[in-house]
Amino acid sequence: MKKGFVSAPAFVLSVVIISSCASAQNMNSNHMDHHTGAATSEAVGDSELQDWAKQRLAKSPRHQEWVKIKYRPAGGKAEREVGAFVVYPEVKRKATSVVVIHEIFGMSDWVQSLTDQLAEAGYVAIAPDLLSGMGPNGGGTSELRATDSNAVGKAIRDLPPDQITADLNAVADYVSKLPAANGQIAVTGYCWGGTQSFRYVTNNPKLKATFVFYGSAPESKDELSRIKGPVYGFYAGNDARIDATLPKTIETMKELGKTYEPVTYEGAGHGFMRAGDAPEPKAPEAKGDKEADEKAAAAYQTAFTAYKANKKARDEAWVRWKAILGKL
Repeated sequence: MKKGFVSAPAFVLSVVIISSCASAQNMNSNHMDHHTGAATSEAVGDSELQDWAKQRLAKSPRHQEWVKIKYRPAGGKAEREVGAFVVYPEVKRKATSVVVIHEIFGMSDWVQSLTDQLAEAGYVAIAPDLLSGMGPNGGGTSELRATDSNAVGKAIRDLPPDQITADLNAVADYVSKLPAANGQIAVTGYCWGGTQSFRYVTNNPKLKATFVFYGSAPESKDELSRIKGPVYGFYAGNDARIDATLPKTIETMKELGKTYEPVTYEGAGHGFMRAGDAPEPKAPEAKGDKEADEKAAAAYQTAFTAYKANKKARDEAWVRWKAILGKL
């Protein structure tokens, strides 16, 4: 684990509660590049491989609900509606709220499970589906996914940055005013969401902290200069695409006198919070075909080695994350 340290609009809002239980979502099976929407080599399990996240969510004792957050964007005439998944902690006092920004796969079972885990740690957690209204008949991630395996990635690629910011502002405003919340807000994001969390802190000076998981920072120095709160980075050692951007980000944040504390988890790959949360790979059973059995054994060993590194990174990241959240 490598550490790097750098010291130093109005909305008209209404909310409709949809249900009091979690809704299962499937994850897209192809990873799309954060900026171009092109498929990359990171494989993501089919829907059945997310049963572990779905099952954990179903067993949670915490109150979960879907809400519809309606707001009128500044200068806009039409009202926009954002679906969001909220989970409440089982605590006596009002809690800090954490806004969870999903991966490029959109709203998934794992994102909902992570939101529940944040509530388990003692925080009011809310994960908006930023693809709300982008699907058929005004639907979101699940409706888009049902039309085309690549539709979610393409839709995320085309999301207007101002709309993302406005959605997040509406969600942050909503969750900060819940009776169970203490008014403090932090934001976290993963993959594409990690990049969006870094961008969002440049647009919301009220954030108490920002937790960026394997996402890149805005390239504009002017944007970074607007950051008020601390930014904590969680990066994978085997993620050259993102890691290559860190030196410049560290240099710029230091020059601007901003608090930025990146940590790189060696051996882990991009997406380690999800990959390390999944069940351990199962060893293959011998089929009696020597060549096929050897290939299966080699593939298993590769998968198991990656899993161990990702799980170690995920566990260490959670310890660090909880420690920081506890000091807000």
